[in-house]
Amino acid sequence: MLRDFFRRVLALMKKEFITIWNDPKTKGIIIGLPIVQLLIFSNAATMEVQNIDVVALDRSKSVESRELLSRFENSPRFRNFYYVENEKDFKKKLDEQKVQIGLMINNDFARDIKSGSIAEVQVIADGRQTNSASIASGYASQIIAGYGAEVSHQKSGAGINPSVRNWFNPNLEYKWYILTVIVAMLSLVTTLILTALSIARERELGTFDQLIVSPLSSPEILLGKSIPPLIIAMLLTMVMTGIVILFFHIPFAGSVILFLVSIFISLLAIVGVGLYISSICNTQQQAILSVMTFMMPAVLLSGFISPIEDMPVFLQYLTWLNPVRFFMVLTRGIFLKGMGLEEVITNLIPLIIIASITLTLAGRTFKRKLG
Repeated sequence: MLRDFFRRVLALMKKEFITIWNDPKTKGIIIGLPIVQLLIFSNAATMEVQNIDVVALDRSKSVESRELLSRFENSPRFRNFYYVENEKDFKKKLDEQKVQIGLMINNDFARDIKSGSIAEVQVIADGRQTNSASIASGYASQIIAGYGAEVSHQKSGAGINPSVRNWFNPNLEYKWYILTVIVAMLSLVTTLILTALSIARERELGTFDQLIVSPLSSPEILLGKSIPPLIIAMLLTMVMTGIVILFFHIPFAGSVILFLVSIFISLLAIVGVGLYISSICNTQQQAILSVMTFMMPAVLLSGFISPIEDMPVFLQYLTWLNPVRFFMVLTRGIFLKGMGLEEVITNLIPLIIIASITLTLAGRTFKRKLG
């Protein structure tokens, strides 16, 4: 019984691979287009930053340090401030991308100013968001320099020297950020198009009735339709990752196993969305339009164009329904930061829930269509 189940699913998978490969347009979409887009977008995409969240570790706890921090709080460029008492909490805020920059003021900050020496303030930016990191650290340096000029005027020889460091992307190489995100975006597009066209293509070509009268059950048909696009998207993602590492010399900091597992579950959630679209569309044109309808809000709510923290609160909650958000966090985090198991699981849980919901909806809709 189980052997017959796998035999039928494998037969449908083989048919699906042959159909995809024999279609020149589809072949061009899944092979040539993503590679070309990867090379174009790496130089063409740009981003802006609006609001900046800050974590501050003030070891000095002096009038001078509080005065400096008040300059940041009163600046319209900075939004939320998180004050922590130790480096562990400081690092955690940056690791989890709760903030864009961190300010670290040492114990001897006030003493150096009073003695007429140069005081040090360390500004640490999250290099995974290269554009935000560059702008935020620039704003921070301006405020520190302005306060340092006042201190120098009051006491000759005194001043403040901001020391800027960028975590996860020390030189703020823009391509480090954009290429890791583009890999996720192109994998998403390929998976969505292939799955959204699969059942719609059968209806348009008139072969859908043959599936209905075949010995295949609806779960077997869904498996046969979802596994080939999933395999193709996985292979394409690995090829693009190899290009990013070998040709653009972007270091891979994380675990390969965690990366592959994360990509698989992320793509599985996207497959669920694509199959649901395909199950409700009667033509390939409808499927393509539905994919475009989904893609625009999904990209806008993913944090790719602007940080999620800058969005209205109701939209921030809405992003939890968006698989692209977690897909990009995992891709960028594992690639640049070497994201650990606990943080990976935290982002995989919403993807597993989304995949379960979308695949269930696709299965029920398809079963109803068969009926």
